[in-house]
Amino acid sequence: MQVSNKVWVVTGAGSGMGRELVLQLLGRGARVAAVDRNPDGLAEVSAAASAGVRLSTHVVDITDRAAVRSLPEQVEAAHGVVDGLVNNAGIIQPFVPVTDLDDATIQRVLDVNLMGTLHMVQAFLPRLLSRPEAHIVNVSSMGGFFPFPGQTMYGASKAAVKLLSEGLYAELLDTAVEVTVIFPGAVETSITANSGVDQPATEGDSKVPMTSADKAARTILKGVEANKLHVYVGADAKLMNLAIKIAPRPAIRFVQKQMSKHLGVSEQGAR
Repeated sequence: MQVSNKVWVVTGAGSGMGRELVLQLLGRGARVAAVDRNPDGLAEVSAAASAGVRLSTHVVDITDRAAVRSLPEQVEAAHGVVDGLVNNAGIIQPFVPVTDLDDATIQRVLDVNLMGTLHMVQAFLPRLLSRPEAHIVNVSSMGGFFPFPGQTMYGASKAAVKLLSEGLYAELLDTAVEVTVIFPGAVETSITANSGVDQPATEGDSKVPMTSADKAARTILKGVEANKLHVYVGADAKLMNLAIKIAPRPAIRFVQKQMSKHLGVSEQGAR
């Protein structure tokens, strides 16, 4: 589906890839409902866009089911219809093994990454099914198909987003709603800070190549317009996708060894 002249809902719109997706969608002639729990981030995006009525902002916590259920009416009040949904909002976990995570942290990761995405899909899918063509875009992660020590629960939540997206694709094959799932590798975003997670002390010295948020957004929109089911963002995501299929055990051992000095470096900033 072409993104121009369509109405898109983008979560996590206040920073990083979400911000770039909003700006690029507007730049291509779309209308956008930008959703984020941070009003300051939304205000900054609105100022940067200068898009007038083509952009509406909505302060919503996607883990709040009641707030999400009321969102479609707000978006339709601002734009008339909804054609596309981009579930970009997400958080990482502290860079520690599963045994060191408390229950509240585990629940928060699952609530934001999986249940928040599901809440949005449930709220907007009836509207999307009524459109001549529509699109659901769910952001998973390289960590959703390749294990990274110290991010196991994050990866599990993103793997669930992958399967949720593929299941939706299967269920919607006979409809006008397309589904795309995104697998970003290391992207220059503020997800670590936004997640309330301390950065590893050596993170700034990492040699891991990072994809800019701007380039990531362009890759995502290109994949959406091509109606791709899977979109890999960054050379690292593409490489890890091959590695886990061709030689899973050696690939996992290699990454574990590289990360053993300081957890989290191989997926810093990943979405």
